[in-house]
Amino acid sequence: MRYAAGMFQMWTLVLAVFLFAAPQAKPLFNFQEVMIPMRDGAHLQTVILAPVDQAKPLPILLKRTPYGVPDRAWDTPPSAYRELMKDGYILVFQNLRGRFKSEGVFKLSSQVNLNDPADMNETTDAYDTIDWLVKNVPRNNGRVGIFGVSYDGLTAGLTMLHPHPALKAVSEQASPVDQWMNDDDHRFGALRLSYDFEYAVMEQSDKNENKHFEFDTYDTYDWYLKLGPVSNINAKYIHNSLPYWNDTVNHPDYDDFWKREAWVNQLHSTPVPNLNVAGFWDQEDPWGPWQIFSHSAENDPKHENFMVAGPWYHGQWSGAAGERLGAVTNGGHETGREFRENIQAPFFRFYLHGEGAKPAWQASTFQSGSNTWRTYASWPPPSTARNLYLHADGSLSFDAPKSRDRESVEYVSDPARPVPYRARPISPTYPGGDWRTWEAADQRFVDGRPDVATFTSAPLDRDLTVTGAVAAELFASTSGTDSDFVVKLIDVYPEDAVKNAWNPDAGPAPGAYANSLNGFELPVAMEVRRGRYNTSYERPAPLVAGKPTRFAIPLRDRDYVFLKGHRLMVQVQSTWFPVIDRNPQKFVPSIYQAKDSDFTVAHQRVYCSPALPSHVTLPVIP
Repeated sequence: MRYAAGMFQMWTLVLAVFLFAAPQAKPLFNFQEVMIPMRDGAHLQTVILAPVDQAKPLPILLKRTPYGVPDRAWDTPPSAYRELMKDGYILVFQNLRGRFKSEGVFKLSSQVNLNDPADMNETTDAYDTIDWLVKNVPRNNGRVGIFGVSYDGLTAGLTMLHPHPALKAVSEQASPVDQWMNDDDHRFGALRLSYDFEYAVMEQSDKNENKHFEFDTYDTYDWYLKLGPVSNINAKYIHNSLPYWNDTVNHPDYDDFWKREAWVNQLHSTPVPNLNVAGFWDQEDPWGPWQIFSHSAENDPKHENFMVAGPWYHGQWSGAAGERLGAVTNGGHETGREFRENIQAPFFRFYLHGEGAKPAWQASTFQSGSNTWRTYASWPPPSTARNLYLHADGSLSFDAPKSRDRESVEYVSDPARPVPYRARPISPTYPGGDWRTWEAADQRFVDGRPDVATFTSAPLDRDLTVTGAVAAELFASTSGTDSDFVVKLIDVYPEDAVKNAWNPDAGPAPGAYANSLNGFELPVAMEVRRGRYNTSYERPAPLVAGKPTRFAIPLRDRDYVFLKGHRLMVQVQSTWFPVIDRNPQKFVPSIYQAKDSDFTVAHQRVYCSPALPSHVTLPVIP
């Protein structure tokens, strides 16, 4: 024992000498923190990281964020910046107005009124920041780019409403554009309850912190169900302390407040080259980048409006390798790294350094199923619309219903026992957990539930390539006077999905088959529509009990190959909890003011007849 102790002391001394004698890693950047003045006198906390070995004037790459800025120089660039730093940039990070040391009030808002000189917003703050940077940062080349994901993507996108002349490149990535219609907070007016509430807590409960709500149970499904009506969040927990949450519940319909939030409606051109980036399985902002791309395309004479999409959850392309999405691999591709190396870095290199080539495509996607990168001269590419029909016997096919077939499928929707949106227990949205990958999770966890109607095709006899906008047209009725309808388009893997996957010499393919994909039900597209807004988003109206009603349900843009031997599946349900708040299924003026007594069981019917042919429309590529 004494020998062992003595040897330990000797090696401790040797290690200490080695550590003190070893050269310490030198920071790659010079660190500077400044407070940049805005036009109204507020000052915003800004960190500037200039390369230590800068040999020539470099462009500035800006990120504006509510989440905090670096507090020191980097020894090693984070993975999100490694490909970019090979070209050289002066990096600038700025806390938004009212966050951390930045002065002013953080409104958690994307409202911009450029006609009001007194309106201070993210567009004017970005303009003032860029103006200060190009005049005050030593050895910049006069060119500025801005990029970011999610809220950071929003602040990048908002610069296009009034860009500074020095702004030469924008890459908005997963930017929200219309918080009532889609993206973070709602899906066509259906409240994204757990996300909206937990995000408001994170960003508005403490100016100096990204705070998380402290649940008293791990399974938030149970917590939100015991919560009861949405009004109890204020009544029992936050007591009107979060302005954005108050705005949400005080504006249930698509009124002027939400229309002012829809900043994309002010965008009708491509004033600055813009690289839009979206994830096909983005659980937060899957819609916004496509809308920005579409609005920018209205006037794009120089063809500088680009779209990139891939098999990613929210922001996965930014720093992760991207070799898999949940349990599903991407055919050996590190899609995140490939995007950063082959698309993002060349984009900024061309527009900020003046080197390399302009993208020769309008859209570039990683097509899941075939697991290949695709480029398109225009988006969407030419396709043939094919209707995939729901049949009352539970089948799914491209053959329209016949008159002799059963005409409908029924199920019972009980708001006291809502369908969970992912397998329980459901961890809190933040600070992580399985929230990121739930849109790619195996849907077998709802198999057999009596409140989920399922329709399945025969195995495909050839590959089916779907590229472009997918949409569902559901004919349904309810015994109530309000209702939600959720439609999921699913790729069902064959039972021999992992057959011959094992190499007796090398073992299993790395990480690919830790969880068997036999029979895996991969959601390709999912969406919800709220019945009260079926005819008007501004003026909700009750449904007529028992009356067949058409529900048009957009399922967004996709690029996916359903492989030979796989089956297609459609699931229909009326609850998706707690990511979507519970519909009482009885019409009330505002669901956010509903009482316990308003929630009622409803008998739902999905029609599958020649006169009422529920179907999903697929843009099929030959």
